[in-house]
Amino acid sequence: MTKNTVIGIDLAKSSFAVVVLEQGGREHSKKTFRREGLKRFLIRQQPSTVALEACGSAHYWGRFLESHGHQAVLLPPQHVKGYLRGQKNDYNDARAIAEACLHGAIRPVRIKSQEQQDEQAFHAIRTQIQNDSTRLVNQMRGLLAEQGLSVPRTVASFCKRVPELLEDAQNGLSGRFRELLNRQLQRLYELRGELAWYDERIQHQARTDDTCRRLKAVPGMGPIVASSLKSWMGDGRQFSRGRDASAALGLVPRQYSTGGKQSLYGITKRGDKHVRALVVHGARALLRVAHTRNDRLSQWALAIKQRRGQNRAVVALANKLVRIGWVIIARQESYQPTPSA
Repeated sequence: MTKNTVIGIDLAKSSFAVVVLEQGGREHSKKTFRREGLKRFLIRQQPSTVALEACGSAHYWGRFLESHGHQAVLLPPQHVKGYLRGQKNDYNDARAIAEACLHGAIRPVRIKSQEQQDEQAFHAIRTQIQNDSTRLVNQMRGLLAEQGLSVPRTVASFCKRVPELLEDAQNGLSGRFRELLNRQLQRLYELRGELAWYDERIQHQARTDDTCRRLKAVPGMGPIVASSLKSWMGDGRQFSRGRDASAALGLVPRQYSTGGKQSLYGITKRGDKHVRALVVHGARALLRVAHTRNDRLSQWALAIKQRRGQNRAVVALANKLVRIGWVIIARQESYQPTPSA
């Protein structure tokens, strides 16, 4: 193989199809490997460009390839699909990945570090615990409603109201239902205790991590938003400007223009929906108190709210917060609020 060789790998759980292309696009070889066999094959090769789809295990393989001298290129799957020729199978998929890399027109995905993946796993587990708590409360509220009892919808109110129902002997609940309700309440206590541990770790990170401290100084960014945005963006160097970061998070208008006529619609909603939701919630919280603030960012948001309405102002403010966050992360700067004129 030459130094201009491109190796395309179709990743899977246990069987990996590999297609090797030379610089002119001519197929050099193709073969299928198991996991350990693929590692031995890659270690034996001279430093080459190895193309992968940015799927679940791609960041692990990207770090493995870079540690053995290869250049790992992670390509978005939706852009690789256009290079697929013939019927879909593992070899054709691997060849499409290699040809997409050889073409060089697709912007690759930046490889995540182990620390970045750990932070994303932390937030994913915390979100799952929150969802489990909400799901449990909603289920028990529905079952209690069938018994003719009304319970507030928030988790805190549920934990306060249910012990009162268990102690009330005149509300008509049977002994079996009381036992079930008590077991679910104990399970909810465990979930809330687990969630409190995650929240304490986020607060600790917000106090000790320099990037999170600088992000937290931005209005609308609390510890959770700052930690989530940092874990999603990494060092921010994969974006050349703040608008690219907000576009990757899906906070820019969707465009369908033709014949010189510009048509803009709602936001694209690309990227990580959880991080986008947190930033939007932070923007909504800031807009709610913007009338009490005298900085330029708050007055700018209020002006948009007056012209375009509440929801558009929230999204525009979220877009602005991501841009500010990119400057803080990528350029290592601190937020300096500007007083309104």
